[in-house]
Amino acid sequence: MTQAPARRRRSARHHDREILALAVPAFGALVAEPLFVMADSAIVGHLGTPELAGFGIAAPLLTSAVGIFVFLAYATTSGVARRVGAGDTRAAIRQGLDGIWLALILGAAVAAAALPTAPALVDVFGASPAATPHAVDYLRISSLGVPAMLVVMAATGVLRGLQDTRTPLYVAVGGFAANGALNLGLVYGAGLGIAGSAWGTVIAQWAMAAVYLAVVVRGARRYDASLRPDAAGIRACAQVGVPLLVRTLSLRAVMLIATAVAARLGDTDIAAHQIVLTLWSLLAYALDAIAIAGQAIIGRCLGADDAEGARAACRRMVQWGIASGVVLGLLVIAARPAFTPLFTSDPAVRDALLPALLVVAVGQPVAGVVFVLDGVLMGAGDGPYLAWAMLAVLAVFAPAAVLVVGLGGGLTALWWAMTLMMTARLATLWLRARSGRWLVTGAVRA
Repeated sequence: MTQAPARRRRSARHHDREILALAVPAFGALVAEPLFVMADSAIVGHLGTPELAGFGIAAPLLTSAVGIFVFLAYATTSGVARRVGAGDTRAAIRQGLDGIWLALILGAAVAAAALPTAPALVDVFGASPAATPHAVDYLRISSLGVPAMLVVMAATGVLRGLQDTRTPLYVAVGGFAANGALNLGLVYGAGLGIAGSAWGTVIAQWAMAAVYLAVVVRGARRYDASLRPDAAGIRACAQVGVPLLVRTLSLRAVMLIATAVAARLGDTDIAAHQIVLTLWSLLAYALDAIAIAGQAIIGRCLGADDAEGARAACRRMVQWGIASGVVLGLLVIAARPAFTPLFTSDPAVRDALLPALLVVAVGQPVAGVVFVLDGVLMGAGDGPYLAWAMLAVLAVFAPAAVLVVGLGGGLTALWWAMTLMMTARLATLWLRARSGRWLVTGAVRA
């Protein structure tokens, strides 16, 4: 009778070590991405208001265009991890290379579309005459780095699937340092202005892609995996990615609706909403690190035909998600007095901000479980279910958000609607996890 609890404790400690080993470096790599934008904002901001306004329009367009293809990382992680679990590293790397080739194709298509349409895209966002040329220049130059950005996504997925989150951390830190140095040198040293910031980022992104490609190619040669593009493999990667693309677009629709509703509430509420959303996104990076560990661990377990191991890992990661959410929620509550002055000195914005932050804090344990289960089901390759579930969540959130305006609610009510959205996600993910239908074993999900 005493042996079973002892085995469970040993299993829990094993999972804890594995989760930490994967999640901590993953968190560092995730945080590097917003730091890129923050550093560019600070450097461009000293050029003048028109330049910063142009950057403020072009940068979100660029990150949105790249962000919708995040499935390149997610789908590649689960597929590679399954092959690793099955003991076929050569096939794992070959599948990862298919994802990288798909990233290059998609990146080239996005860049080709962005170059001629940059002025029209900037105009849609209502840029002022002074900001427009800066926004167009930044968007056109930066679009040349989109293929590199997508390669970085796919290659990161390959390494995560191979249970390596340290290399992406090192590359992200190196890329961040190179980006900062290049931007300072090109913007001020070479006098290129906002174009120098764009070129610095493009060079840094291609350097990161080159490092990733060198690592993957070295692994391919070690295991004698072909480097040539395989049409069938690329097609298979695209097919796996479609449901995750639908999921991502649905989630982005939720965020756009929330921002549109906040804008209808007035300038004070939209200003406070952007601050809350910034913090919420930062907290999401912390929780997403556990989800990334989940993708890698679950994919490997299922590839090794270890359904019970996958279920045990899922249970432990849910516990991590709850605990992390509680800690983050308490930190938000404790840091509110110090946090708000960093972003605004307007008393009206602060008054709108403080109760909304409490709602965010209350919702963090729910968010912790949502992120974990999202990662678990991605690791299991359960993309079609995730797509339908997110569409259902969107159908719940959209009318709730509209009611906020119709009933005269404010920012706090909007963030209660966001919490409802996360609770709906929790319900759909929890039901799927409990059903066990995601526990499909084998090197390839049938």
